[in-house]
Amino acid sequence: MGRPLGRPTKQRMTTNTLATGHRRIHTMDMRGIVKRFPGVLAVDRVDFDVRAGEIHALLGENGAGKSTLMKILYGLYQPDGGIITLNGAQTHIHSPTNAIQQGIGMIHQHFMLVPSLTVAENVALGMRSSRGMLLDLDVVTRRLEALSELYNLKVNPRTPIWQLAVGEQQRVEILRALFKGAALLILDEPTAVLTPQEVDDLFRVLRQMTEDGHSLIFISHKLHEVLAISQRVSVLRDGRKVASVPTAEATRRSLAEMMVGRPVVLQYERPAAQVGEARLKLENVSALSDRQDVGLDGVTLTLHGGEIVGIAGVSGNGQHELAQVIAGLRPVSGGKVFADDQDVTGKPPSVVQKHGIAYIPEERMIDGVIRDFTVAENYVLQDHGRAPYVRGRIFMRFRTIADACRVAIRDYEIKTPGTDTPIKSLSGGNIQKVVLARELARKPHILIAAQPTRGVDIGASEYIHRRLLDEREKGTAIMLISEDLDEIRALSDRIAVMYEGRLMGVVDNDAVTVEQLGAMMAGTELESV
Repeated sequence: MGRPLGRPTKQRMTTNTLATGHRRIHTMDMRGIVKRFPGVLAVDRVDFDVRAGEIHALLGENGAGKSTLMKILYGLYQPDGGIITLNGAQTHIHSPTNAIQQGIGMIHQHFMLVPSLTVAENVALGMRSSRGMLLDLDVVTRRLEALSELYNLKVNPRTPIWQLAVGEQQRVEILRALFKGAALLILDEPTAVLTPQEVDDLFRVLRQMTEDGHSLIFISHKLHEVLAISQRVSVLRDGRKVASVPTAEATRRSLAEMMVGRPVVLQYERPAAQVGEARLKLENVSALSDRQDVGLDGVTLTLHGGEIVGIAGVSGNGQHELAQVIAGLRPVSGGKVFADDQDVTGKPPSVVQKHGIAYIPEERMIDGVIRDFTVAENYVLQDHGRAPYVRGRIFMRFRTIADACRVAIRDYEIKTPGTDTPIKSLSGGNIQKVVLARELARKPHILIAAQPTRGVDIGASEYIHRRLLDEREKGTAIMLISEDLDEIRALSDRIAVMYEGRLMGVVDNDAVTVEQLGAMMAGTELESV
């Protein structure tokens, strides 16, 4: 069950001891690490190291091997080859519990907290109490308060997790790792769900941790954050390490090129929008969430042809409900939705599509495709009962379907062995291209793109961004829903910010700062920004 809880330590760092009272990891070295899965060489003889007081960033596209490498370091996977050394001595990390015992902690992208328990109770989980059946919650609370004060991680140990904001929950995860003695901390996409202000707060904490001698591994796809926080950057591609460079010698462009293996466009030409007529109107729209509480709260918004309106906000603030209401997948509890002045409120998806609305869902494997269907079957999933794919409303024209799919594969640069390949065999980026090709084939007037580049590599993201800008030039009204503020800023003409189901304001992209957007994402009204 772990070591017994002791009295809270008051010592700061000595030459060999961290402020948490645990020995420092001076060096961690992974040498020649190999990991195989059936049919896949996920990690191919990778070397990786981190030193005390350093933030070492790990970059790579999806499937490059970075998560597998870190799961080996944290004891979730066992390597098929290579060695790991801590402070020069070879070690074997056979489980996460063993990793923690050796001073290695991991903050997962999706927090591992029990919402109904308090902060102190979450930290105490799995730890042996010195009082037998009774918990040492008073001891845990005092030590958490000391750590909270030491690292400026303000959080009340007596507060239930469900009452905490996302940024506060992340502080709990960091405090828990520090409490258990983590000298080396792996942070997996730690800023994915934070506002810009919360990112700044996190970075201050991380810098203080390195000053106290902690070693940090920072996994992220946000290149500007990697450049801002790390001292070194290592890049993986196709399971191999292609480079390890001092951050001071890197740029966003050079890192992106190392990740993809070719030049990548990071800044798009976005000519002034040629705004056309109003295409989509939301009038005081409300809807319930999946938990049957408020999902949307009186949202009023208009989209015009030829513009991209970005919907910004921390995950879980109504973006999911907004997209589903427009697509006809969620009933409204109040208000109206109009497409080209036609009332489509509460209409089923088939009717919504006939009014020119296309929808790229955020969960492509759940709402976008059928895993066991072929590429061609998924391409005509919504139109298989219409001409030209059927004859006489009964007989499917398989050659016509295959021909149309081959054209889409060519035009959208979809990497697939063929039209009859099961779509589950494709990479995330190529699956998303199939969904994009299918939705745009109907030449929609309105496109709802929900998290269109989530979980896809940087090359596919670049392609999807270009397609969205092309649709904008054609006069399509586009709603871009994304938790990536960089993506919103790069593509949008106007930005609408959501907080707890409400619209905090709609601003011109060129007339608002990141700090102002962050304040709105945290619940500040537009007039106060």
